[in-house]
Amino acid sequence: MADFAHALGLPTEIGFHDIFGFEPDLLAMVPQPVHAILLLFPITEASEKARLEHAATRNDDAASDDAARVWFTRQTIGNACGTIGVLHAVANTLNEYSVADDSWFGRFFAATRAMTPGERAAHLEADDSLEAAHAGAASSVASSTATPSPEREVDLHFVALVHVDGGLYELDGRRDAPFRHGDTARESFLVDAGSVVKKFVERGGDSLSFNAIAMGPNGGDAMF
Repeated sequence: MADFAHALGLPTEIGFHDIFGFEPDLLAMVPQPVHAILLLFPITEASEKARLEHAATRNDDAASDDAARVWFTRQTIGNACGTIGVLHAVANTLNEYSVADDSWFGRFFAATRAMTPGERAAHLEADDSLEAAHAGAASSVASSTATPSPEREVDLHFVALVHVDGGLYELDGRRDAPFRHGDTARESFLVDAGSVVKKFVERGGDSLSFNAIAMGPNGGDAMF
């Protein structure tokens, strides 16, 4: 994951770190500050029910406010949820670091800044350079996970959790808009996000197919 993100322009001082659990002693192992969390979880009936209930109860005015402050894109490319998660994580944490204007991230975010989530998705689909970067990272020895083909059916999904203007947002490309879970702060984001992750785990039943990854300072032990 780090190879892919760095190839697109994420500064090398930012890395990705495994979160082994959300108990205080385990959270103390995570380099701070945490800028975003990428969560891999199993798609279950309970998780889908929660997603649809969130959409049904969304306040349109609040959703409009969220859309104005949170960078969000729809996912229209099959099995690209990890890529979408990285985009959501980086785009919403550029107040913590910067990317070069001539990097892929710099060009993409500049081009899509004023677009709707649907327009951003279409722009992403048309970008062949992203696929090339993804292929290069996937072939790297340091890359530890294989990316499934767009046609392959999978029952796992990535979402990003980010802190934007005092809100804790879940960004899922299958949704129409960002979903706000509540308030948070830079200092409490990791703990607050842990409460959200625990809800996902509860909806996962007996599944062990969960992985929480923190994006933050690269202390030399980045996992991907």
